[in-house]
Parts: sequence; structure tokens; C-alpha cells
Amino acid sequence: MPATSLADWLRAESDDALAELLRTRRDLSTPPPSDTTVLATRAGTPGSVARACEDLDTFTLAVIDALLVSGADLEPTPVSAVTALIGRDVSEPLARLRARALVWGADDELRVPPAARDALGPFPAGLGAPSPALAATDIDARLAEVGEDERAVLTALAAGPPIGRTRDASFDVGLSDAATPVQKLLARGLLLRRDDQTVELPRELGLLLRGGRAFEPDTLVEPELPVHPHRTDTVDQTAAGEAMELLRQTESLLRMWSDSPPPVLKAGGLGVRELKKAAKDLEVDETRATLLAELVVGAGLVADSENTAPEYVPTMLTDSWLASPSVQRWMTLAQAWLELPRLPGLAGGRDAKDKPIAPLSEELRRPLAPVSRHRVLTALTALNPGAGVKSIDELVAVLAWRAPRRGGRLRDETVRWTMAEATALGLVGLGALTTATRLLLEDDRPGAVEAMHDALPAPVDHVLVQADLTVVAPGPLEPELAADMAAVADVESAGHATVYRITEPSVRRALDTGRTADELHAMFRDKSATPVPQGLTYLIDDVARRHGRLRGGTAGSFLRCDDEALLAEVLAHPVAAEYDLRLIAPTVLISSAPLAEVLEALRGAGFAPAAEGPDGRVVDLRPTGRRLPARARAARARPGEQAVLTDDQATRIVSNLRAGDQASARRRGSTVRAPGGGGADTTATLDLLSRATLEQREVWIGFVDSRGTASQRVVRPLRVGGGVLEGANHERYPLHRITSAALVED
Repeated sequence: MPATSLADWLRAESDDALAELLRTRRDLSTPPPSDTTVLATRAGTPGSVARACEDLDTFTLAVIDALLVSGADLEPTPVSAVTALIGRDVSEPLARLRARALVWGADDELRVPPAARDALGPFPAGLGAPSPALAATDIDARLAEVGEDERAVLTALAAGPPIGRTRDASFDVGLSDAATPVQKLLARGLLLRRDDQTVELPRELGLLLRGGRAFEPDTLVEPELPVHPHRTDTVDQTAAGEAMELLRQTESLLRMWSDSPPPVLKAGGLGVRELKKAAKDLEVDETRATLLAELVVGAGLVADSENTAPEYVPTMLTDSWLASPSVQRWMTLAQAWLELPRLPGLAGGRDAKDKPIAPLSEELRRPLAPVSRHRVLTALTALNPGAGVKSIDELVAVLAWRAPRRGGRLRDETVRWTMAEATALGLVGLGALTTATRLLLEDDRPGAVEAMHDALPAPVDHVLVQADLTVVAPGPLEPELAADMAAVADVESAGHATVYRITEPSVRRALDTGRTADELHAMFRDKSATPVPQGLTYLIDDVARRHGRLRGGTAGSFLRCDDEALLAEVLAHPVAAEYDLRLIAPTVLISSAPLAEVLEALRGAGFAPAAEGPDGRVVDLRPTGRRLPARARAARARPGEQAVLTDDQATRIVSNLRAGDQASARRRGSTVRAPGGGGADTTATLDLLSRATLEQREVWIGFVDSRGTASQRVVRPLRVGGGVLEGANHERYPLHRITSAALVED
């Protein structure tokens, strides 16, 4: 016997199977039906049905619309009625709808959840409400009487939506007195008056104007996606060039923010002035600068300092990233982008209060952004290797057909942003996925690294030194050589061939890092493919001769004493080595450790030092009171990480579903003994629950959860105590939330 309702159909399924389904974690590239979808569809709320329909294609949604047009939410509907409205076989979309419990029943008794009408809109298939009075007449004959102006109105409304706002709806006149097309159609009964300003096209007339079909046949077929065939190595090399440019710009941004970290806005995010400065210094547009900023923060290379004057400061990961090979640096950024729960493309737009949206601000956070990116890239994986889409707009149209309800108002823009960002990252080249990206989407990280390594240009181990003290790097340099060139020269122009310029300040900078003049001479002699000009040799020697004659250092504390013998005794004690005490004058010692620690160690060694202030007076450095250790920050979930339903949560959800089903069944087929407790009489409620526990009787309770939602449950109590009622299905109900209780009589 076919199920007569969604609840009956789901009750017929195994609770164990449902619990297992709830515990199943789904892959990011295959979103709903999710845990929420399964539970909410059973509840039959509009929101749950809308969630279950998010990734259904246009054809499948057309089938459920046709079911609503046929009234399947009110009474069983045969599949023949749906086929008549669609005009083609609907077995495949019906199977998808059945799998999501959006349709149930035999082919001659199809049903849909009543909430589907609210979830999918008041006008399924873009058709209006039925008009029994109009259906009982000869619609063709009445339609033949209308003029061209009236037919134009009907044709516009038949295309959907079937309603229109007009002042003519407020006039109720006869056909002879009608002056406008709308008034004439109202007088003929071919339009329905919804209110004084709204008219609606009847469903019967809309179907007639559409030729008896609810949808145009072309709209139910997925659009074609024209592609350009390319060689795979051409795509890989093109994308690798984009990746190298992105790495160079990211490196420049990190070094720039290392020297001058930009401040964080009070509301969070990067200010307009700082964004424009970064774009100007990097010689890119603001969209590219926004992407770079989001990437370095998303990859953990830059973070908010979170102090009294917060700034975006590079983290300790930056140095290891800069020292890594190019392919590893690319992998870090690519992985961060794939998992980034933000939409950089929103930056520069306006929020709900018409204020500009700043990069790195909270307004860019979109937890489902990784899902959207994977959806776009997964669509490209279906193409042949090397095949690139001809037009982004055509890809947008295809993805919109596959999931018209997914993504909301940003659905199409997200596709465009994803393709632009993926191209900038070197994940897409010439509109096609690279070999490395395909492997990365298959979770083959080592394979992706190897593929990108093969596509990237091989690093060069030499440079070309010119007579004008410029140095040309004919390609990406080896990491060690790149570090030496960055230390001794400034970038004058970047690209596939980078031009450096050597100046006196740049040579001094190299010497400041600990390099010697001999090392610089050896580096240029060994790495230059051209003769080293004499001017460069003279420049290095001249700067090195003057470098370091005046020296400075840091000290955390000092000790002074007129008795040189006492200082010598301190230096001979082991405490001097422990606290890095060093003699810089006959009567002065310095240490890198704080003064309080040095004095405490000296006192422990038997000395009697005293602390002095800037004016030479003795000061007291003892702690002024008790202090608490700083609290560690709570761990944050990783971006894009999906919550996993635990076994306990799944058990509680299934128990609540079972309790609700029992309550519904008891209401139909059982009686409840008149009130045994509840309301303000907590004593009577406790007595009744205790009695039910001893007699192992079922109890009907009224319960209000933590959100204030009232519900009813049928529970078989196992224990009452500690302010909690425990049921046989491991459910727990706080006694203070139980509003009523009564015994159930079979």
C-alpha cells in the first residue's frame, strides 16, 4: 500500500538507517542532500524544502512545479498529468525527487510536501491560480474575441509572473464601458482581480497561451557549453606564467607589509588608502590587490596583531614561505584559496547600509564560498583535458541551469569571480583546468605539486651584470641566488626577465645582513654570465671600507660599580654566563636580560645589588601584587571546515523524531488520562512522572526547548532525579521545561 503522507513514508524507514545517514559526512564537491535536508524535509517546513531543492537542475524543478500545478500537494496526482505539462519523460527527475523525499507515492498517486508551494513560490511554473468559472467555458471562443492590445497584455502575463500591478484594477465596469485593455479583460473574465491594484492571469488561460505546456521545451534542456581545444602543455605553461606573476606580487606585498604594516580599520578590514597604496606599489589594480591581501591572510602569512593599535603584520610562516621553492609557495596559496570562506569579489561594493565593503572585513565572509568554487571547477573537470570555455557567460548559463536556486543573488557573479581568481592563481589557463588543478581536486597533492613543477619554468642559476650596474635575471632565479640578489640590489622592473639595480644603499643593505665584501665579489664572479664591470667592484669595496666603523647594540640592563675588583668577581661567577653579562667599560657591565631577573640572580649568588632609576636614585623593583597568567586564545575552526554530526547528536535527533511520531500516533488512536499534573502544580507533575517510572507507563508531556519552541512528546520514563527526566530512548528533558504531563491509556 503506498504511503499516504511524508511522515508515514519516513516512519516506514529504519531509524538505524536514518541515524547512519545523519552520521555520514559528505564530500565538499557533492553538497546536499545534507543532514539538515533530510531532517527538515521530514518536518515539511518551507525552509527545509527550499534547502532540499538548492542543487536540483531546471528540469527537476520543472517536474515539482508541474506537480504543484496539478495539485499534488493537496491530493494524489498521476504521473500522466505531469508528463502532459512537461511534454517529455519525467522518470529520471522523479527518481531524484523521491531520493530526497520531495515526492512519494506510486506513479498514479504522486504527492509532494504541502510546504513546497511556499518554498518554491506562490506561482509554480509561473502560472496563476485556477479559475473554475473560466474553465467551465469555451476559453478559445472567448480568447478569439479579444483585440491586439488585450492579447499583448495576456501574452506578457503568460510568460510569467502571472500578476501585474495597474490602477485599472480598481474599476469594476462592464465590457461596454471598459476603456483600457485591462478593464476589458476583467470584464470578459480573462483576468482575475486580486486587489485594487493587482490583476492575475488564470492558470487555464496561461496554459492555453503556452500551447498546453507549462514550460518551453528549450528551457528544459541544458545549454551547450562551447569550448576551444588546446594542447594540455599549452594550458599548463600559460597558467604557470600567471602563477609566477602572482608569487612575485605576493612576495612583494609581504615584504612591503613587513616594513610598514597597514592599520586595521576600527570596523575591521583594510582601509581604502592602504589598498590604493598597495595597488600602486605593486603596479596592479585594486581588484588584484584585494585578492592578494585576502590570500596572504587566508594562508596565515599575515594576521591581525590584535593590540591597542592593530595592524596587518606578516607571521612567522612568512619567512619559511619565502624560502620555499616556487611550487610549494604556489601550493600554499592555491590550497588557501580553495578553502577560503570569503568572497574577495565583494570588496568595493556596498553593504545593506550603502557603505563601501572593505577588503579583509567581516562583510566578505561567506562560509559556502568554497562549495561554490568547487562547483565551478568541477564543471570544468567534465570537459576534455585542454578544452577551455569560449565565454564565461556561457559557463554562467550552464551552471545556472544546473542549479538555478543555488547561490542567491550572487550566483552568477560568483562564477565570474571564481574564474577570474582561478586564472590569476594559475589554476585555470585559457579557460581550461590545468593538469595540476585536476590532480588537486582529486586530493592528489603530490601529483599536483609534480605537475606544477613540470609546468613552471626551470629556475636559472646565473644573471647578466651590465656596465650601468644593472643586473638582468633571464628567468626565475634559484632560491639562494634570488635571496642574494634581493639583498644586494633593488628591483627596477619585474616580469619574465627581472631587472635589478645595484646602488650604494643596496650594497650597504647586503653588508648589514652579515655578508662581506669578499662574499659579494665571489657571488657576482660565480653567478654572472657576463664580465663583472670594474665600477661594481669599486662600489662594493668603497662601501665596505666605510661600513661598520660605528657600531651599536641592544642591552636589557646594566650594572655599574666603582670597584673594578667586584665587577671582576661578578664576571667570574657562573651567573655572568647565564645572564650574558659583558664588560663594556672598566666599571660597567651590560646584559640582554631584564634588570629584575639579573638582580634576583645576583642576590641568589650572594651579592647585594640595588636597582637605580634614570636619576641615579635607588628604586624598588619588587612585584606590587598578584598577577594572573594570560589566557590562551580558544582554537578556531579551520576555514571551510564542515561541522560533523556526532553519534550522540544523531541519537538525540532520532529520539526526538520518534517521540514526535509517537505523540502524533497517540493523539489519533489513544486517550490521555485527564490531567495528572502540569502547569504550576510541579508537585503533581513529579508525582505523576515518578509513578510512570515505577509502573513503566508512557507519559504525554508538554515541553518547551531552550529556544522557546513548545512541543509534545510521548516518553517512557526510566528515571526522574537531579532535575532531569530520562526516557527509554536516552532522551533527557529538564523538569523545569516540562509544562504538563499526563498518563497515556492504550
